Amino acid sequence: MAEPANRAGADEPRSPWLRSGFVLAAAFIGFVAVIGVVVLVNSDSSGRDDGSAASAAKNAATPQPDGADDAPQSSAETDGGGSCPRLPDRRTEVPTAAPKGVGWKLFGTVALPASKAAGPAVAGKDVARCYAHTPLGALLATSQISVRYLAADNWQKVTRQQVVGTGRDSYIAARTKSESTADPGSRDGGGQGQIAGFKFVTYTSSTAVIQTVWRFPDGKMQAATTTALWKGGDWRLEYPADPAAPTAVDSLAGYVSWGGV
Repeated sequence: MAEPANRAGADEPRSPWLRSGFVLAAAFIGFVAVIGVVVLVNSDSSGRDDGSAASAAKNAATPQPDGADDAPQSSAETDGGGSCPRLPDRRTEVPTAAPKGVGWKLFGTVALPASKAAGPAVAGKDVARCYAHTPLGALLATSQISVRYLAADNWQKVTRQQVVGTGRDSYIAARTKSESTADPGSRDGGGQGQIAGFKFVTYTSSTAVIQTVWRFPDGKMQAATTTALWKGGDWRLEYPADPAAPTAVDSLAGYVSWGGV
């Protein structure tokens, strides 16, 4: 039986590329376990895209078992603001099976889910926003934002617009400092994971607590718990002052199997 990861200590580095493997998950909100070591893999020391094929894969679509159209309703480079359209999804029940009508596209090397009915309705290069005020909307928001605030070229924009909580500003400050001092040669390109399953812990119209399981190339899995808050007409990811580390899991028992890879 795999041992759960411990909560990150106050003196541990809080930037994902400063530690190798999925152990670095303890430093962030859970989803660092997924792509923490991927954040700067496709960038040079200045943070600019190196133009590699991996970067181009951001727009590649993965095969879709149910044939659903996963394109957002609007694809705008001006992804910074504006009101959100009212989306068709009205389902108030928490999903207990893989949601219908959800497709998957690669963002970097991570497959992310989207739905015309539940969002994101507006997507630019880095920010994908406007989710239905429903459980499915919350699930899609946590999946999208959790990856984008780590891996987007303009991660600060994603974080400031779509992340809330007492730990957000500390994360921005620590990561900005680490980016300016980290040795590009020390960055590890392995260890990125993919969504493998989920379960809702709690859901209300204002708060959704969701556990997402991520599977890594070596077959190991981790479950990360995140909270989405309905604020300003959209779901936003909460970053607490003391983020809980993910825990190792041996199977998807108790979770809904779900993923695009």
